[in-house]
Amino acid sequence: MPAYLALVLAVAAETVGTSALQASQQFSRFWPSVLVVVAYALAFYLLALTLRTIPVGVAYALWSGLGIVFIAVIGTLVFHQKLDLPAILGMAMIIAGIAVIQLFSGAATH
Repeated sequence: MPAYLALVLAVAAETVGTSALQASQQFSRFWPSVLVVVAYALAFYLLALTLRTIPVGVAYALWSGLGIVFIAVIGTLVFHQKLDLPAILGMAMIIAGIAVIQLFSGAATH
């Protein structure tokens, strides 16, 4: 599996796990709690595959940055949580940072 595909799938699994964590109501609901454990296990497995090719610092920067943005979008759309302008601007800077890493960093595998 290509490293960046594994990383995107890892972020997706982590996003599902974090969303299920919210839905589990602090592990008081069984099925969302099971989904948390399964999704996080899959996320870390896929991240481990990613680390075969992509340096850990770059992989983790992409993992955390994309995860923040995806969870913020899900929080807004699914859980009706509000984002203010500073939060939106901060996430835009995260996306810009990811773009800089991908476009200009010699540490990122292209």
